[in-house]
Amino acid sequence: MGEQRQVLNKKNMNMTGGLPLEAGDGGLEDLRRSVQQLMDIEAIKQLKHAYFRCIDTANLEELATLFHDDVLVHFIGGHYEWKVEGKQNYLDNIQHAFTNVSVGHHNGHQPEIEIHSATEARGIWYLADHMWILPHKSHTTGTALYWDSYEKVDGKWLIRETRYERLYEINTQLAENPRLSSHYLGVHGPAPAEG
Repeated sequence: MGEQRQVLNKKNMNMTGGLPLEAGDGGLEDLRRSVQQLMDIEAIKQLKHAYFRCIDTANLEELATLFHDDVLVHFIGGHYEWKVEGKQNYLDNIQHAFTNVSVGHHNGHQPEIEIHSATEARGIWYLADHMWILPHKSHTTGTALYWDSYEKVDGKWLIRETRYERLYEINTQLAENPRLSSHYLGVHGPAPAEG
């Protein structure tokens, strides 16, 4: 996949600058608008943090509340490309990745959030992750850059589009599985699909 990859800069990740983060000199209304922008940025940060928490705990019910109905998901890894449209299609697919025989650890860092209007925003996130699939004794680790678009619907920010490309990915075949003294998904994750 290396030769097909795009340059991961703000232009190619659709980050165009957004509204300026400044109080302006228009008095109380400018200040109110600036405070709202900061509140929207914080709400988007909480939205993305909830996304990472929900995938690692296989909390599909809450995960569903974070996405726009018409979400577009497009992820490019070392040996895979996954593209799906629509919230239900996404949920139907993701439930097979986070099961009672997997362990996920996904952290999103260093958010760059742009507010484009009262209902539109974009963001870049730096991902660091680990994923173990226990029956296959496999471990994947790496980093990626996410770039998202968000839409505010009925006063709540939702993920409208989410994409990532791996910066690096290491896939390791383990001699034995890690010795887990705690395994949340082992208790609360769904069983893998038969087949």
